[in-house]
This record gives sequence, C-alpha cells and structure tokens, in this order.
Amino acid sequence: MISQKLNDQITRIGPGTSAGEVLRRYWQPAALTDELTEARPMVPVNLLGERLVLLRQSNGEFVLMTREACPDEPPAYYPESDALEVVQNGPRYPVVEMKGMYFAYMGPSAAPAFPKFDCFRAPDSHVFAFKGIWECNWLQALEVGIDPSHASFLHRFLQDEDPEDSYGKQFRDKAAHTNMPMTQVLREYPRPDIEVEETDFGLKITALRHLENDFTHVRVTNQIFPEAICIPMSREMTITQWHVPIDDENCYWYTLFTSFAKPVDKPLMREQRLKEHRLPDYAPLKNRSNDYRFDPEEQKTLTYTGMGLDINVHDQWAVESMGQIQDRTREHLGRGDAAIVRYRLMLRKAIKAVESNREGALLMRDEAAATIVGPLSNDAITATGDWKEASWEADKQRRAECPWDATV
Repeated sequence: MISQKLNDQITRIGPGTSAGEVLRRYWQPAALTDELTEARPMVPVNLLGERLVLLRQSNGEFVLMTREACPDEPPAYYPESDALEVVQNGPRYPVVEMKGMYFAYMGPSAAPAFPKFDCFRAPDSHVFAFKGIWECNWLQALEVGIDPSHASFLHRFLQDEDPEDSYGKQFRDKAAHTNMPMTQVLREYPRPDIEVEETDFGLKITALRHLENDFTHVRVTNQIFPEAICIPMSREMTITQWHVPIDDENCYWYTLFTSFAKPVDKPLMREQRLKEHRLPDYAPLKNRSNDYRFDPEEQKTLTYTGMGLDINVHDQWAVESMGQIQDRTREHLGRGDAAIVRYRLMLRKAIKAVESNREGALLMRDEAAATIVGPLSNDAITATGDWKEASWEADKQRRAECPWDATV
C-alpha cells in the first residue's frame, strides 16, 4: 500500500502536477485521423486536463490550441455544437500525423524523436488505429495491461473457438509451435512465473507458464514509458496501446494494431470495434450504466465475466470498478504484481528527474531514442531449459519472413 499523498502524485495529471509534467515531455495521442475530415475541420480534444481543439492550419500543419471552456460539457464527451471557440492567446501545441493517429507534444522543451517501434516502422497497409473511453484514471488502466496474470482469469474463455474464425481478436489464436489454443493455455495454467527487466524504453515483462513434459509457454509483453504497452495479439499481430489521460478521472486507450506478414483488413477491424463503440466519442456501448450487459447464462458456459467476447470490455469493467481513482492506500501487492511495482518506481524516478531539472535522465528523451527498435512481443512454447533463446528465435523468424523492414 502507499500513502494518499503518493497516490495523488502518481495519478493526477493537470498542468503543474508531478505526473502531468512527466507525461507532457512525451508525444501523446490526441485523436484518430478519421476524426478530422473536410466536413469536420476542427476536433475538440480533452487531454491531460486541458480543453483543446485540433485543427489544420492554412499551411497544412496541425496544431492543438486552447478552446473556451464549456461549463455543461462532461469531461470525457463533447457535443457537436459551439464548444470550439479558440483562445487565440492560449497555448499552442505541435501535432504530427502518424499511422492513423495525431500525436501532440505539450512539453516546455523540444519534443523527443519517435523510436523505431514496429507500429511506427510498418507501412500504413499493415497498421490499424482505434480508441475507446474508460471512465477511470489513466494509471489503473495502464496497470491492468502490465499484469500478465490477469488474462488467465479476467479473459478466461470456457470454450476454444477455431482461430481461423477469430481475426482481429486477442487470445483467440493457437500458441506458437503447438495446436493448443491460447485460451486453453491461459485457462489451464493461470499462475505464471513473472520476470521483469528494465530496458531503454521501459520494461520487458516475461510470463512463464510451465506446461507438462518439461515445456514452458513464454509470453513477452512490454511497458513503453510513460503510459503505453506492447503485447502480442497473435503470432501475426501485436498491439501497441497508450492509456491517455483526458483528466484525472477519465482516459482514452489508443491502439495501433501492427501486422508482420499480411496487410490488415481495416474495414473488418473497424466494423468489429464499432459493434462495441459509438461515434463520434468512441464511448463503449457496454458500460457502468447498463452493468456492462452482464449475462449470467454466458458466465456459466462461455466467459469468466459474462460480458461478451471483447476483452476490452473485461478490462474496462475491472479498472472502472476500482473507482475513478483507485485507492492504493488499501491495496496489497503480491508476487504477481512485480511489473506494477517496477513501473511505479520508474515513474517516481522520472518525477524526481523533472522536478530537479534533469530532463536528460528521462527514458527516450535523447537522440538515441530514434534508434530504438522492436520491441520483442510474442508468445512461444519451448523446452523449459531453453526458453530465452527460443523466444528470441521465434521473434527473429517472424521478422525474417516480414515483407517490410522489421529487422532488429
């Protein structure tokens, strides 16, 4: 457990706050490119506790500008009416368009370079972007993503469907080098050993599920500082997901789905996700107001939660049920929370660096950030004594067969 003072320090993100000043020194997803059209040339953006508007300037460049506050506007949603009056003398933040998303930089110093992560290196044909709202603080949204054990419970499927019918769905694949469905691996081996190591971009998190006959399932996921994760979706696809604060009590998740071998079927993936979200605010159709459409009959036969097959809904329920800002003064972390503990230490270290004007001590802030590639994010089944090398080899093979330059 931690003190209330520390909990406030690592969760609150408005201008001048400790965590907010760290996040402002990194590029933040601000909108999807689908949101800005000729018919809709300005898009309201609520980001890091600031009310902004995204627009394209006459020179073709994009910018985020302060907009007049609308007192009737809920923080996570916005109307299509008159909330877009720009404050001409307010802050102006630079914006870049990348892979179906607009990224904004809201820091006081020069913006850092983008690393050469797979989601940024892949051609547009192999990347799909989407987002959704969660009504909770950004940190608890991030922390569920760096907990490898939760998938065995929260995302437990009681039936194993054919992966060929599961395009674009996480955990609906077969584990690498075996015919065992990933849903079965997670269900039958729910308590992995977890190894966490620091990297030049954040954390590498390895979950080891020891199977029968001296074999081990190795699942490698990553925390990309300050608020993103990169995890395997299937053998062919990874997910890079940012947990972006709207304000202290609401956040967006922005995801880049990246395919190694084949171009992504963007119309299908968008159609799948729009079955669970409404436009234009990308709010989930299953939410607290309708009890996430919980179905007790489904819970008996199909899923652990009884809330459908979309794992985003499972995560949403878990993080929103903690309250809009989790009370960490009452938590009791255990062995399975190793990545969460390490991440909080990294965040506190970054806060101290900013407060002492040592910005160069932050991860991915120097010129070397542009040379960072990867990260390794996959799953494999291998002989227990050789799991490290086998995990690397599985990743190398996938990259060698990739039609775009995915070398590391």
